[in-house]
Amino acid sequence: MPQIIFLPHDELCPDGAALEAKEGETVLDVALKNGISIPHACEKSCACTTCHVVIREGFDSLEESDELEDDMLDKAWGLEAESRLGCQAKIHDEDLVVEIPKYNLNIVNEEH
Repeated sequence: MPQIIFLPHDELCPDGAALEAKEGETVLDVALKNGISIPHACEKSCACTTCHVVIREGFDSLEESDELEDDMLDKAWGLEAESRLGCQAKIHDEDLVVEIPKYNLNIVNEEH
C-alpha cells in the first residue's frame, strides 16, 4: 500500500504526517479523511486551484495531468514544475512526498 508523506505546514499539518493510501485515491481525499483540511473550494471538480499541492517525490508515478487541470494550474499561486491539484492527483503504487503551499488564491478558507 503506498504512503503519502505530507511535509509540515504551519496551519494544516504542523507536524507533518505519513499516511497510508489506496491506489486510485486522490491526494486530497487521503488528506481530508485523515484530518488535513486542504482547502477545496470547488468541491473537487477541478474548477479552482485551492487544493494546489507540490509533489516533492513520486511525481512521475502519477497519471499525467489533463488539459483542464493544466489550465487551472496556470492560475495557481506559487506554481512549480511538480505542482498538481490535490483533487486530480490519483495515487498509484509509489510513495509520495507532498508539500502543501503556504498560500493559495482562496481569500476565505471555508471548512467543509
